[in-house]
Amino acid sequence: MDRDFFSMAQSIKEELIGIRRDFHRHPELGYEEERTSLKIKEFLKKIGVEYIETAGTGVCGIIRGKGNKTIGIRADIDGLPLEDNKNCSYSSRVKGKMHACGHDAHTTILLGVAKILNSVKHELKGTVKLFFEPAEETTGGAKLMVKEGVLENPKVDRVIGLHVDENIEVGNIGVKLGVVNAASNPFTIKIKGVGAHGARPHMGVDPIVISSHLILSLQEIISRELPPTDPAVITVGSIHGGTAQNIIPEEVVIAGTMRTMRTEHREYVKKRLREITSGIVGSMRGKCEIDIEESYPCLYNDDDVIKDILKAAYKEIGEEHVKMLESPSMGVESFAYFSMERPAAFYYLGCRNESKNIIYPAHGSLFDIDEDCLPIGVSIQCRVAYDFLTSSDS
Repeated sequence: MDRDFFSMAQSIKEELIGIRRDFHRHPELGYEEERTSLKIKEFLKKIGVEYIETAGTGVCGIIRGKGNKTIGIRADIDGLPLEDNKNCSYSSRVKGKMHACGHDAHTTILLGVAKILNSVKHELKGTVKLFFEPAEETTGGAKLMVKEGVLENPKVDRVIGLHVDENIEVGNIGVKLGVVNAASNPFTIKIKGVGAHGARPHMGVDPIVISSHLILSLQEIISRELPPTDPAVITVGSIHGGTAQNIIPEEVVIAGTMRTMRTEHREYVKKRLREITSGIVGSMRGKCEIDIEESYPCLYNDDDVIKDILKAAYKEIGEEHVKMLESPSMGVESFAYFSMERPAAFYYLGCRNESKNIIYPAHGSLFDIDEDCLPIGVSIQCRVAYDFLTSSDS
């Protein structure tokens, strides 16, 4: 038999709104999500879904059908260190903390999925794993969840996820084929010179002048060494050095981030940053220390999984409400850690509504969502999982 997941999700809409607003009032930062984690576990226990704790404050729910296939569905649960300036009944009650990126909605949607899929688990020829990920905004709890084995026992065959998007009108979703999000490599470069009086620069080695040459040269990696058709960014966002107008300092520290869309470009840019930095600093008589962090990898959508998401969306909301996105995001997304391990796909759930003045950007103090998106997200996620676990080859 088939299921009308859109109607099933609409029937719990008010419950979803209540859950989301409770999370929104009580945001918690990465690996501090004690209350959020407790609420998730209480809900799963109430509806009879087993779970395990993972990645500190993370939770993995497990709905067991009868079969060998397993699908994972992910939601992130943390908030941001930001003051909530909305004037509404559900604005944050925690000073300096806010759900400014929609993770409260993602968590709510996954709980709705848990409730509906658990009610039809006797029809499932396989297992659903529900990944409630902590610390997406910081170090990425997904990496630790994978390390702790959430993709095993039973082995997960594919993973899906979504993110609300304030640029897409409610009632629609956005889907990007291929690469969706960039990889990130934060870096810090310490340039050591020789201090001197500003009036006698020949007696020192000026790390500020060296830094100036270096910053401009790093930009040429992007403009002259990578294909112009492939997006990439090197941003120097911080420069610290010096204490007075007439003193050449001994040291300057610059820090920034690299964003790349291809794994081979990621490795190339890291290599060239080291080479160019060492070359310029050395040629100008300075010394340097280079630290490049390994942050989030690129997020790639698997062709087969994205086809199933498209089929599910066409069925639940109609093909006219599915928007194909042309450009990837230079932002990062820790769902990428799942996509590096299993076939996976990630899409965007419209939450914008100008008539309700829901127009403000994520990571801003006025961010909000049109809660009409909640049952839509639930129905599509349910449909993808249900169809995967009831298909003839399950």
